Amino acid sequence: MTDKSFNEWASMSDKALAEYIGTFVRHHRMEQNKTQDELAAAAGLSRSTLSLLERGETVTVTTLIQVLRILDQLSALSAFEVRETISPLALVKLQKEKRQRARSKPGKDENKENTAW
Repeated sequence: MTDKSFNEWASMSDKALAEYIGTFVRHHRMEQNKTQDELAAAAGLSRSTLSLLERGETVTVTTLIQVLRILDQLSALSAFEVRETISPLALVKLQKEKRQRARSKPGKDENKENTAW
């Protein structure tokens, strides 16, 4: 499967995207030498539902997840990972609040000189 740029994904119709996902599923099923019947049974689906998915027809997200799990392709979902980001202004504010230097406490050095060691 080839990588596509964001512009290509954005310009594709919903039907074309569904067909692309179906091609992905079919490719990995055949790569693992599984029939539609075998994969569907392992995923707890009917063969016709799997066929719909592979043709790019409407199926549920749950169906897709079940199939990806059996194909050991859940890593494809990593594209949906949410990462916390910080705005540049908030970053500057945090850096401003961060300590820049370490100081000894007043009077601390005096205590060292007064010890009778």
